[in-house]
Amino acid sequence: EIYTLSLHDALPICQVGQATVFPRASSAGTKEGMRLMEIRNATPDDLKAVAAVEAECFPQGEAATEEALRERLLVYPDHFWLLFDGDRLVGFVNGMVSDEPDLRDGMYADASLHDEGGRWQMIFGVNTIPEYRRRGCAERVLRRVVSDAERQGREGLVLTCKEPLLHYYAKFGFENEGISSSEHGGAIWYQMRLRFARPGAQRAPGKPPYPAPHGWDESRRS
Repeated sequence: EIYTLSLHDALPICQVGQATVFPRASSAGTKEGMRLMEIRNATPDDLKAVAAVEAECFPQGEAATEEALRERLLVYPDHFWLLFDGDRLVGFVNGMVSDEPDLRDGMYADASLHDEGGRWQMIFGVNTIPEYRRRGCAERVLRRVVSDAERQGREGLVLTCKEPLLHYYAKFGFENEGISSSEHGGAIWYQMRLRFARPGAQRAPGKPPYPAPHGWDESRRS
């Protein structure tokens, strides 16, 4: 059986350009079993793979269409964080940047609302394909997203989630702001916000952006 290393051990082993590389070990833990998992930003060429993962992770009423993903990739590819196991896309996080403080439904479909100089990194979706869930994959990508947003000088991040996931996102430092006005997919959503203590401040090298969470790893619509 192949599995990813525990979150405690899964620290990045190197930064290659804009890509973060993680170790991936066989269950035997041998050197021969070592492989690499990579987090990188997207390009428009990633559309088919991204759309396939989105469709696999969410019901039709909640999943972004291929056309919506195409527009996002054309406007803000650097705000897609893709997790690869070898050449296979196994998960991703995406969302525009906005000066508006709240995540509203119109943002999902209208990529032109992206504001690269905005204060808030919105999180539209946290995707992990089924066979890679409960392995810490989402945690790795979210850690990179939070780190990038802080490095870029944002005030923080905003997402919406369903009630069962409130506790999960709280482990990352997100605070529940109550029921959102969103009617996305006909569901009830809660808005959560992570605020940086000092917007734009640089962390000391090696200091994590928030306490490393533990627990299950599912795809999450945000």
